[in-house]
Amino acid sequence: MTDSATLLERLTGLHPRLIDLSLDRMWRILEALGSPQDSLPPVIHVAGTNGKGSVIAYLRAFYEAAGKSVHVYTSPHLAHFHERIRLGRPGGGVLIGEEELSAVLAECERVNDGQPITLFEIITAAALLAFSRHPADILLLEVGMGGRLDSTNVVKTPLASVITPVSLDHTDFLGPDIAAIAGEKAGIIKRGRPVISAAQHPDAASVIASAAARAHAPLFVGGEDWHVYEEHGRMVFQDDAGLLDLARPRLPGRHQLENAGTAIAVLRAIDPQFPVSAIETGLERAEWPARLQNLSGTALAGHAPEGSEIWLDGGHNPAAGRVIAEAMAGMEDRDPRPLYLICGMLRTKDALGFLSAFKDIARRVIAVPVPDSDAGIAPAQLADIASSAGLAVARARDVREALHIVPRIESPRILICGSLYLAGAVLRDLETAQTA
Repeated sequence: MTDSATLLERLTGLHPRLIDLSLDRMWRILEALGSPQDSLPPVIHVAGTNGKGSVIAYLRAFYEAAGKSVHVYTSPHLAHFHERIRLGRPGGGVLIGEEELSAVLAECERVNDGQPITLFEIITAAALLAFSRHPADILLLEVGMGGRLDSTNVVKTPLASVITPVSLDHTDFLGPDIAAIAGEKAGIIKRGRPVISAAQHPDAASVIASAAARAHAPLFVGGEDWHVYEEHGRMVFQDDAGLLDLARPRLPGRHQLENAGTAIAVLRAIDPQFPVSAIETGLERAEWPARLQNLSGTALAGHAPEGSEIWLDGGHNPAAGRVIAEAMAGMEDRDPRPLYLICGMLRTKDALGFLSAFKDIARRVIAVPVPDSDAGIAPAQLADIASSAGLAVARARDVREALHIVPRIESPRILICGSLYLAGAVLRDLETAQTA
């Protein structure tokens, strides 16, 4: 076990609950650390239910294509914890190294002095400490959960606050409906600072608009102040400043046009002179693992029917299910293939809502456990849920066995989905296979 892994395991025991939304403990540890949040590069703060990571991936690609150095903080990680903290460098960032990660975690543990603090809070404090010690042109800061009481909400004057589509998720912590959840997300809005919002459900849009008005924050809304659409295989972005004819994003799916559009709208709001050539290059370079990631040419192909397409996506709520299903339907229109889902989900997620989106397009759902998690839905129960959604079902002990269950018909399309934890396990297994 690495030094950082040992530290993280020890830090987990500092609070009886994994999630306890509050900023009191965060302000305390930041003061003990010398207030690193006041020594950061300019910050773009990103909240929302779905699409946060993709919007950040586009922004990072745009800035790096323009020659800028970019710090990035995201969560959760997929294969390795270090993925959460990316340090900006000229020519491209690097994941935080093991030595530095262990050092900042140990420093946070020391100043915390055994007081109660959640793991995410102390991780965020460590990330901000690391970012404050390395110069960069920009910091892309992803909210962990909600926004108002999230550990990242300690930046007083961000360049911009961004809110991606809001939908139902984490209702035990954020509220029972979209309006309540949107209120938590809108908590990152700061007085006088631009707010860029993706197109929203009317209930969320109203809450965000009210919060922006109270903060005297200029608001730019998708579908109102800017529009994005596909035309002749190209992406078109249009706002009051004009029209951009751009390459279609490398990441597949209609929802990625919307995510890319949100990222472009951010740049247009805070830097109208940002080079269009860097946006074009960034659209072609942007990568975000486990978001309709094509694994067809990997070691998994040896376990699937010959000629299979294999896709991986970590989306796990009903809204994510709908956009992934729409993307799968688009693939079906262009290249018809029978679709099979290999699905594992956590008990905290709305499995019925997620799987219902695939009722009319998937031949079968093969339920698998989520590796290394006590919170996963048992395959038998998940199969029952899929059946109640009108889907044919099967069960398997793991992803590889599930791939062998897929009928040996001509060139199926296989989607591994339902959980970022399942996606991370798949990527770790592939990494192990590549190094073996």
